[in-house]
Amino acid sequence: MLSRLVLGPSKNVIANNIRNNLIYSNSIHNNNLILGHGGPKAHIDSYDNNQSTPFEFTKENYKKCQVELAKYPKGYKRGALMELLKIAQKQHGWLPLAAMHKVAKIIGCEDMEVYEVATFYTMYQREKIGKNLVSVCATTPCMIRGSTGIYESIKNHLNIDYGETTPDGLFTLQEVECLGACVNAPMIQINDDYYEDLTPETAVDVIKTIQRGDKPKVGPQHGLRKVAAPAGGKTSLFEKPKPPPLRTDGEL
Repeated sequence: MLSRLVLGPSKNVIANNIRNNLIYSNSIHNNNLILGHGGPKAHIDSYDNNQSTPFEFTKENYKKCQVELAKYPKGYKRGALMELLKIAQKQHGWLPLAAMHKVAKIIGCEDMEVYEVATFYTMYQREKIGKNLVSVCATTPCMIRGSTGIYESIKNHLNIDYGETTPDGLFTLQEVECLGACVNAPMIQINDDYYEDLTPETAVDVIKTIQRGDKPKVGPQHGLRKVAAPAGGKTSLFEKPKPPPLRTDGEL
């Protein structure tokens, strides 16, 4: 949050120095960066992602941006920043530099403030990714339940590692932290869908289904339960619970 910590007229100067020396630096590169853990720490110019690359919201998505902005009073439009980045990423497939600049312009904030958000949250993909983003949860509950085996099976089947994309552009693999489906561990997310209660074999079956051009069944993959219900059947609430008594005197 450097741009917010600097007071006085030097704020923009320092922000510009950071932008010029870090964000747009082509000399900073790390081949071991793992997509999904913040992405590259520095922007690296490419033919389809640089300061001159055009980006415009479609009319439909621009209206969506206005709907989000309308939720916040004057002076607090930055509250819509994350949602506008999400709309931009959904439209483009990933989040290029030009899209960040467009969001900053619409909201009326510094480019640096958008960079701060886009580089902090792993859901924003600042490099081109495949059509299907496969996110393997590696947090403790999934790890205990076998997420390493899930990762290995997908890695071997697609012949790619974290941060890599298949040659046909169909899949990108990334490691992420908790996706909030711990009771259904281990699990993966592919684009907007969750696939849970996986084994190495069923994880690959999900991938194969997509490769065939079909839509996999979302949710638990072992067929033993619905959503997050107990895998072995109910252990409580066998009868419909009685509602609390209601007052009859008309008083609240």
